[in-house]
Amino acid sequence: MRFLHTSDWHVGKVLRGHSRLDEQRAVLAEIVGLAREHAVDAVLISGDLYETAAPAAEAQQLVVRTLLALRDTGAQVIAIAGNHDHAAAFDAYRPLMGEVGITLVGSIRRPQDGGVVSFTARSTGEPVNVAVLPFLSQRYAVRAAQLVAQTPAENSAGYDQMVRDVLAALTASFTDDGVNIVMAHLTVTGAATGAGGERSAQTIFEYHVPASAFGVRAHYVALGHLHRRQSLPAPCPVHYCGAPYAIDFGEQDNTNVVLLVDASPATPARVTDLPIKSGRRLRTVTGTVAELGQRASEYGDDYLRVFVREPYRAGLPDEVRATLPNVLQVRIDPEFSAPTHRAVHAASRAASTPAELFAAFCAERGIDDPRLSALFGQLHDRVTSAGDDG
Repeated sequence: MRFLHTSDWHVGKVLRGHSRLDEQRAVLAEIVGLAREHAVDAVLISGDLYETAAPAAEAQQLVVRTLLALRDTGAQVIAIAGNHDHAAAFDAYRPLMGEVGITLVGSIRRPQDGGVVSFTARSTGEPVNVAVLPFLSQRYAVRAAQLVAQTPAENSAGYDQMVRDVLAALTASFTDDGVNIVMAHLTVTGAATGAGGERSAQTIFEYHVPASAFGVRAHYVALGHLHRRQSLPAPCPVHYCGAPYAIDFGEQDNTNVVLLVDASPATPARVTDLPIKSGRRLRTVTGTVAELGQRASEYGDDYLRVFVREPYRAGLPDEVRATLPNVLQVRIDPEFSAPTHRAVHAASRAASTPAELFAAFCAERGIDDPRLSALFGQLHDRVTSAGDDG
């Protein structure tokens, strides 16, 4: 059978105050097109469909319409909640979405209660079993282990052992004649983060499990949570598909794909990367304002983070944005903004005029703008004149 693996859509993500909903709409439409083109039996979405647990109405509308469009390709559609999603909302909408052929799983479930989703592949008639593990924070790991694996409450094992217990209970329902898949939203030990949208508190320390936790019976493990496309050494194929577009500037060099997977009960899964081209590129550029203007045509419609190689002056960010309309962030290159850390003794402070003190302040911060000094002089004159009048 054949399925598409995607995750980490982060619909509703705003970058530096700039809405990316149109871009997200184009990316998701491309994913729907790939599902249709390759006539997949299923689409697996491994969490973080939304950027926040309380998404705006427009973001919810886009996700729901995308899920329906994927369903209309004839594929089984299964989505789990990630750490950015609201698990209870997924479970609340589960019955309604189930009526139209879409499976949502927000929280941990026993195999017989929806923890394993089974169906027949339309293309081959093969049985398929998908063990689903939504994001599981450490605070709920013991509770989930009790629920699924009957682990005693006093179990003091680490997070990884609790997740192993849950996975063992779920994969016990796998069948020898079926294609067996694990879908989870978590961090695997040794995996590389995308240096962008992942929440660091949920990708480090106790919040990870070894790849061996998935056992040997799965034909494929479909992971979400880390935004970088990667596979990990394990007894079975373990893959992060990564985010389908760069979520933040820390991910500007990531390769954005969805994964096309062919699997059967008797053969290892074959994985093909399908590039996603609809997302706008994020790029970091450096130079003076004049140099950036000369290279403006090179940047196309890329979203830009700019490091200006000039001392700060009033109006500099506006000059950059006038030259490069797709700039989302303007910073001064550290070489031109680092404080000089010159020590100013109290005695020399007392002997300095306000203008001299302000000039020293600007120099320490790499600010070189005669207009700013003139404005300070005018303000100082106005304040001192008002004091004389009083």
